[in-house]
Amino acid sequence: QVQVIESGGGLVQTGGSLRLSCVTSGLAFSNLAMAWFRQTPGKERESVAAISQAAKITHYAPSVEGRFTISRDNAKNTMYLQMNNLKLEDTAVYYCAPGFRKPDADFRAWGQGTQVTVSS
Repeated sequence: QVQVIESGGGLVQTGGSLRLSCVTSGLAFSNLAMAWFRQTPGKERESVAAISQAAKITHYAPSVEGRFTISRDNAKNTMYLQMNNLKLEDTAVYYCAPGFRKPDADFRAWGQGTQVTVSS
């Protein structure tokens, strides 16, 4: 079955860095655009970064552009998010899913996400 597993979150101070990983199975990974989404209390999931199937096109939310870098390794069916210069407002649960600025409408196999907590 389709499965995505996020990891790499943790507790960091402002200005710190984390590298998130998304390991997938059961997906035609190399044929899909993929994205990272985050969710905070009281808000819907929002796209923070996305990458096309061959990594030729990327998208970043304005709030993270210049600080986050999305990448993928199609041979490993894995996507990454390098997060630098973290800010308090980056605190959220981070999820990965097929999609770009929005998740694919037919994707239902959301993982548990990985918690990122930024403190001052």
